[in-house]
Amino acid sequence: MSDAGPDSGTVYVGNAGRDAALDRGWLLGHFKDASDPRHSEDVEIKWGVHPKGDERAQWVTGEARTALLVLISGRFRVELPGRSVLLAEQGDYVVWGRGVDHSWYAEEESVVLTVRWPSVTGYSVSDPLP
Repeated sequence: MSDAGPDSGTVYVGNAGRDAALDRGWLLGHFKDASDPRHSEDVEIKWGVHPKGDERAQWVTGEARTALLVLISGRFRVELPGRSVLLAEQGDYVVWGRGVDHSWYAEEESVVLTVRWPSVTGYSVSDPLP
């Protein structure tokens, strides 16, 4: 749902759970249409809903962004070079900077909020073929 008022070109009102389901979890970033208030080349925000056992298809390498990942619910593991970080309590978070490779795994059904900056192309992983 978007705001239908006079500022409808600069205001968007929605629900993270419903909106995230429409774009692989992403709520804001360079990949949104330029006319959408959620378009940004400065930051990306994702509402990630992950079933138990969900994992990233491959490690991110050559990272050019900084990231913050906050656990909303569940148990979520972030894999970093030489370190595994378990987010187990609501509000647990991890931050990593440019150049830090990473991957992740949902130990339980999990909801995580990810903020990355800047918003740049080149990190999408295609869904595996059936």
